[in-house]
Amino acid sequence: MIPVLKPADVDRLRAACLLVYKTQQVLRAAIRPGATTLELDALAEATIRDAGALPAFKGYGGFPSTICASINAEAVHGFPRTEPLQPGDILSVDVGTELDGFFGDAAFTVCVGPTTPDTDRLLATTATALDDAIAAARPGARVSDISHAVESRARAGGLSVVKEYGGHGIGRTLHADPHIPNYGRPGRGAVLKPGFALAIEPILSLGGPEVEVADDGWTALTVDGSPVAHFEHTIVITDDGAEILTLP
Repeated sequence: MIPVLKPADVDRLRAACLLVYKTQQVLRAAIRPGATTLELDALAEATIRDAGALPAFKGYGGFPSTICASINAEAVHGFPRTEPLQPGDILSVDVGTELDGFFGDAAFTVCVGPTTPDTDRLLATTATALDDAIAAARPGARVSDISHAVESRARAGGLSVVKEYGGHGIGRTLHADPHIPNYGRPGRGAVLKPGFALAIEPILSLGGPEVEVADDGWTALTVDGSPVAHFEHTIVITDDGAEILTLP
């Protein structure tokens, strides 16, 4: 059962999501060669707690950190670490907050320092896949219409979909129904209704789509070592389409 949020609940969800956005902006300003993802993690936790909120990921299922910091071939769930970021690293940062009983969730990917044409294509295509997916999230559409939009953009950009992970419902819990794959035929799954809150998150690889989980039990890496990009917004379905809550 997918919960339908009331307007007052959407307002509370929006507050949690705006804190995600604020935290992301603080992190973006701090990302540079020589910085460490452990420093970014501490900065994110301080920003979230100073706002009277909780880091949604820390302790979730045993995850030890405030942010997921995934570098290069790490698709998702990378642990923050002490090794400094290097020029050319591709860094994906996933941030979650819990505020007043509601959860916000969003992710972005950047290149640390100089880029390459392939890096630019990876980031631009994944970001556009998120835009396409949000455009497909409208009343009367079905969940797999979102999935199909992501896969179509990935194919057009010559990228692979990491199929093991996808989007999800969100609101009073961090992860709720429905699961939203980033691939599939359109016209399947639940019909989208106003009041549905969703976290949509394309995760695309520059090479093969296969991933394996590291010994830490969390970090998912591409088998062929290809870099991955990950973009995510939390949205709510409205009468007119979708409102992105993790943007001002």
